[in-house]
Amino acid sequence: MTEASPYPVPVIAIDGPGGAGKGTICSRVATALGWALLDSGALYRLVGLDAVRKGVEPENTMALAELARALDIEFLAGDEVVVMLGGQDVSREIRTENAGLVASQVAAQPAVRSALIDRQREFCHPPGLVADGRDMGSVVFPSAALKIFLTASVAERAQRRYKQLKDKGIDVSLSALSKDMADRDRQDTERSVAPLIACDDARILDTTSMSIEEVVAKVLEWAKEVFPQARA
Repeated sequence: MTEASPYPVPVIAIDGPGGAGKGTICSRVATALGWALLDSGALYRLVGLDAVRKGVEPENTMALAELARALDIEFLAGDEVVVMLGGQDVSREIRTENAGLVASQVAAQPAVRSALIDRQREFCHPPGLVADGRDMGSVVFPSAALKIFLTASVAERAQRRYKQLKDKGIDVSLSALSKDMADRDRQDTERSVAPLIACDDARILDTTSMSIEEVVAKVLEWAKEVFPQARA
Protein backbone atom coordinates (compact mmCIF):
# COMPACT_ATOMS: atom_id res chain seq x y z
CA MET A 1 0.00 0.00 0.00
CA THR A 2 1.30 3.46 -0.88
CA GLU A 3 1.56 6.03 1.91
CA ALA A 4 -1.81 7.57 2.87
CA SER A 5 -3.58 5.46 0.24
CA PRO A 6 -7.05 4.05 1.05
CA TYR A 7 -6.54 1.28 -1.50
CA PRO A 8 -5.06 -2.13 -0.67
CA VAL A 9 -2.65 -1.95 -3.62
CA PRO A 10 -0.95 0.77 -5.73
CA VAL A 11 -3.27 2.23 -8.39
CA ILE A 12 -2.45 3.93 -11.69
CA ALA A 13 -5.54 5.80 -12.92
CA ILE A 14 -5.47 6.55 -16.65
CA ASP A 15 -8.25 8.68 -18.14
CA GLY A 16 -8.88 10.28 -21.50
CA PRO A 17 -11.28 10.49 -24.46
CA GLY A 18 -12.06 7.64 -26.85
CA GLY A 19 -9.29 6.81 -29.30
CA ALA A 20 -6.50 8.27 -27.17
CA GLY A 21 -4.99 4.79 -26.86
CA LYS A 22 -5.98 4.06 -23.27
CA GLY A 23 -6.99 0.44 -23.85
CA THR A 24 -3.80 -0.64 -25.59
CA ILE A 25 -1.55 1.41 -23.31
CA CYS A 26 -3.18 0.19 -20.08
CA SER A 27 -3.13 -3.43 -21.21
CA ARG A 28 0.58 -3.30 -22.08
CA VAL A 29 1.49 -1.40 -18.91
CA ALA A 30 -0.43 -3.92 -16.78
CA THR A 31 1.36 -6.76 -18.57
CA ALA A 32 4.78 -5.16 -18.09
CA LEU A 33 4.16 -4.55 -14.39
CA GLY A 34 2.35 -7.83 -13.77
CA TRP A 35 -0.58 -5.86 -12.34
CA ALA A 36 -4.35 -6.35 -12.59
CA LEU A 37 -6.25 -4.47 -15.29
CA LEU A 38 -9.57 -2.62 -15.19
CA ASP A 39 -11.12 -1.40 -18.46
CA SER A 40 -13.93 0.70 -17.01
CA GLY A 41 -15.11 1.87 -20.43
CA ALA A 42 -15.72 -1.77 -21.31
CA LEU A 43 -17.94 -2.08 -18.24
CA TYR A 44 -20.37 0.45 -19.65
CA ARG A 45 -20.16 -1.15 -23.08
CA LEU A 46 -20.85 -4.51 -21.44
CA VAL A 47 -23.90 -3.13 -19.64
CA GLY A 48 -25.04 -1.66 -22.96
CA LEU A 49 -24.47 -4.96 -24.77
CA ASP A 50 -26.28 -6.92 -22.08
CA ALA A 51 -29.14 -4.40 -22.22
CA VAL A 52 -29.47 -4.74 -26.00
CA ARG A 53 -29.38 -8.54 -25.75
CA LYS A 54 -32.07 -8.55 -23.06
CA GLY A 55 -34.23 -5.82 -24.56
CA VAL A 56 -33.65 -3.30 -21.77
CA GLU A 57 -34.09 0.31 -22.88
CA PRO A 58 -31.27 2.82 -22.10
CA GLU A 59 -33.79 4.92 -20.16
CA ASN A 60 -34.71 2.04 -17.79
CA THR A 61 -32.33 3.13 -15.06
CA MET A 62 -33.18 0.55 -12.42
CA ALA A 63 -33.00 -2.39 -14.83
CA LEU A 64 -29.64 -1.15 -16.14
CA ALA A 65 -28.31 -0.88 -12.58
CA GLU A 66 -29.36 -4.47 -11.90
CA LEU A 67 -27.57 -5.62 -15.06
CA ALA A 68 -24.46 -3.72 -13.92
CA ARG A 69 -24.40 -5.44 -10.54
CA ALA A 70 -24.84 -8.90 -12.06
CA LEU A 71 -22.23 -8.77 -14.85
CA ASP A 72 -19.83 -11.75 -14.98
CA ILE A 73 -16.70 -10.08 -16.38
CA GLU A 74 -12.95 -10.56 -16.69
CA PHE A 75 -10.17 -8.55 -18.36
CA LEU A 76 -7.15 -10.37 -19.78
CA ALA A 77 -4.10 -8.13 -20.36
CA GLY A 78 -1.71 -8.54 -23.28
CA ASP A 79 -0.82 -6.56 -26.40
CA GLU A 80 -4.54 -5.78 -26.49
CA VAL A 81 -7.08 -6.28 -23.69
CA VAL A 82 -9.43 -9.25 -24.05
CA VAL A 83 -12.87 -8.66 -22.53
CA MET A 84 -14.82 -11.66 -21.28
CA LEU A 85 -18.54 -11.63 -20.51
CA GLY A 86 -19.93 -14.80 -18.98
CA GLY A 87 -16.88 -16.70 -20.21
CA GLN A 88 -17.34 -15.43 -23.80
CA ASP A 89 -14.85 -13.17 -25.61
CA VAL A 90 -16.86 -10.08 -26.60
CA SER A 91 -13.87 -7.81 -27.27
CA ARG A 92 -14.83 -7.19 -30.88
CA GLU A 93 -18.57 -6.89 -30.27
CA ILE A 94 -18.23 -4.07 -27.76
CA ARG A 95 -15.69 -2.01 -29.73
CA THR A 96 -17.96 -0.73 -32.51
CA GLU A 97 -18.82 2.98 -32.46
CA ASN A 98 -22.52 2.14 -32.02
CA ALA A 99 -21.61 0.20 -28.88
CA GLY A 100 -19.62 3.22 -27.74
CA LEU A 101 -22.56 5.56 -28.19
CA VAL A 102 -24.86 3.20 -26.25
CA ALA A 103 -22.18 2.99 -23.54
CA SER A 104 -22.10 6.79 -23.29
CA GLN A 105 -25.89 6.84 -22.80
CA VAL A 106 -25.61 4.13 -20.14
CA ALA A 107 -22.75 5.94 -18.39
CA ALA A 108 -24.90 9.07 -18.05
CA GLN A 109 -27.27 7.19 -15.72
CA PRO A 110 -26.33 7.98 -12.07
CA ALA A 111 -27.78 4.68 -10.79
CA VAL A 112 -25.61 2.68 -13.22
CA ARG A 113 -22.48 4.60 -12.32
CA SER A 114 -23.20 4.10 -8.62
CA ALA A 115 -23.75 0.36 -9.13
CA LEU A 116 -20.43 0.04 -10.94
CA ILE A 117 -18.21 2.08 -8.60
CA ASP A 118 -17.88 -0.67 -5.98
CA ARG A 119 -17.44 -3.27 -8.73
CA GLN A 120 -14.56 -1.27 -10.15
CA ARG A 121 -12.80 -0.94 -6.80
CA GLU A 122 -13.01 -4.71 -6.40
CA PHE A 123 -10.41 -4.97 -9.19
CA CYS A 124 -7.70 -3.86 -6.72
CA HIS A 125 -5.75 -7.12 -6.70
CA PRO A 126 -2.09 -7.49 -5.65
CA PRO A 127 0.46 -6.39 -6.60
CA GLY A 128 -1.29 -3.38 -8.19
CA LEU A 129 -3.98 -2.08 -10.55
CA VAL A 130 -3.92 -0.20 -13.84
CA ALA A 131 -7.36 1.44 -14.25
CA ASP A 132 -8.46 2.72 -17.65
CA GLY A 133 -11.44 5.03 -18.10
CA ARG A 134 -12.92 8.50 -18.12
CA ASP A 135 -13.41 9.09 -14.37
CA MET A 136 -10.81 6.83 -12.77
CA GLY A 137 -8.84 9.67 -11.21
CA SER A 138 -11.77 11.98 -10.52
CA VAL A 139 -14.38 9.59 -9.09
CA VAL A 140 -13.43 5.92 -8.76
CA PHE A 141 -9.84 6.24 -7.48
CA PRO A 142 -9.52 9.91 -6.43
CA SER A 143 -6.61 9.09 -4.10
CA ALA A 144 -4.57 7.23 -6.74
CA ALA A 145 -0.89 8.15 -6.37
CA LEU A 146 -0.42 8.26 -10.14
CA LYS A 147 -3.07 9.83 -12.36
CA ILE A 148 -2.51 10.21 -16.10
CA PHE A 149 -4.71 11.94 -18.68
CA LEU A 150 -4.07 10.64 -22.19
CA THR A 151 -5.24 12.82 -25.05
CA ALA A 152 -4.78 13.35 -28.80
CA SER A 153 -6.42 15.38 -31.57
CA VAL A 154 -9.85 14.24 -32.77
CA ALA A 155 -8.43 13.65 -36.27
CA GLU A 156 -5.66 11.42 -34.92
CA ARG A 157 -7.99 9.54 -32.59
CA ALA A 158 -10.50 8.90 -35.38
CA GLN A 159 -7.73 7.66 -37.67
CA ARG A 160 -6.47 5.26 -34.99
CA ARG A 161 -9.93 3.88 -34.28
CA TYR A 162 -10.58 3.55 -38.04
CA LYS A 163 -7.42 1.48 -38.50
CA GLN A 164 -8.17 -0.59 -35.40
CA LEU A 165 -11.66 -1.48 -36.60
CA LYS A 166 -10.60 -2.12 -40.20
CA ASP A 167 -7.84 -4.45 -38.99
CA LYS A 168 -10.53 -6.40 -37.16
CA GLY A 169 -12.64 -6.64 -40.30
CA ILE A 170 -15.23 -4.13 -39.11
CA ASP A 171 -16.48 -1.87 -41.91
CA VAL A 172 -16.64 1.79 -40.89
CA SER A 173 -16.58 5.27 -42.44
CA LEU A 174 -13.77 7.56 -41.30
CA SER A 175 -15.93 10.67 -41.63
CA ALA A 176 -18.79 9.07 -39.68
CA LEU A 177 -16.28 7.85 -37.11
CA SER A 178 -14.91 11.39 -36.67
CA LYS A 179 -18.39 12.80 -36.16
CA ASP A 180 -19.41 10.06 -33.72
CA MET A 181 -16.20 10.58 -31.76
CA ALA A 182 -16.75 14.35 -31.55
CA ASP A 183 -20.36 13.74 -30.46
CA ARG A 184 -19.24 11.33 -27.76
CA ASP A 185 -16.55 13.76 -26.55
CA ARG A 186 -19.27 16.38 -26.14
CA GLN A 187 -21.57 13.94 -24.30
CA ASP A 188 -18.79 12.83 -21.97
CA THR A 189 -17.51 16.31 -21.11
CA GLU A 190 -20.92 17.95 -20.74
CA ARG A 191 -22.77 15.27 -18.75
CA SER A 192 -23.78 16.28 -15.24
CA VAL A 193 -22.57 13.03 -13.63
CA ALA A 194 -18.80 12.36 -13.54
CA PRO A 195 -17.89 14.32 -16.68
CA LEU A 196 -14.64 13.59 -18.50
CA ILE A 197 -12.03 15.93 -17.01
CA ALA A 198 -8.31 16.03 -16.42
CA CYS A 199 -7.77 16.13 -12.64
CA ASP A 200 -5.64 18.95 -11.28
CA ASP A 201 -3.11 16.39 -10.04
CA ALA A 202 -3.05 14.35 -13.27
CA ARG A 203 -0.05 14.19 -15.59
CA ILE A 204 -1.15 15.19 -19.10
CA LEU A 205 0.24 13.13 -21.96
CA ASP A 206 -0.62 14.19 -25.54
CA THR A 207 -0.11 11.09 -27.67
CA THR A 208 -0.91 12.67 -31.06
CA SER A 209 2.63 12.30 -32.39
CA MET A 210 3.76 9.43 -30.16
CA SER A 211 4.02 5.72 -30.96
CA ILE A 212 2.44 3.11 -28.70
CA GLU A 213 5.90 2.06 -27.55
CA GLU A 214 6.82 5.64 -26.64
CA VAL A 215 3.64 6.13 -24.61
CA VAL A 216 4.07 2.81 -22.77
CA ALA A 217 7.68 3.70 -21.97
CA LYS A 218 6.66 7.10 -20.56
CA VAL A 219 3.89 5.61 -18.39
CA LEU A 220 6.26 2.93 -17.07
CA GLU A 221 8.85 5.63 -16.32
CA TRP A 222 6.29 7.52 -14.25
CA ALA A 223 5.16 4.28 -12.57
CA LYS A 224 8.70 3.48 -11.45
CA GLU A 225 9.09 7.05 -10.19
CA VAL A 226 5.90 6.93 -8.09
CA PHE A 227 6.07 3.22 -7.15
CA PRO A 228 9.75 2.27 -6.80
CA GLN A 229 8.74 -1.27 -5.83
CA ALA A 230 7.03 -1.85 -9.19
CA ARG A 231 8.77 -4.23 -11.55
CA ALA A 232 8.84 -3.72 -15.33
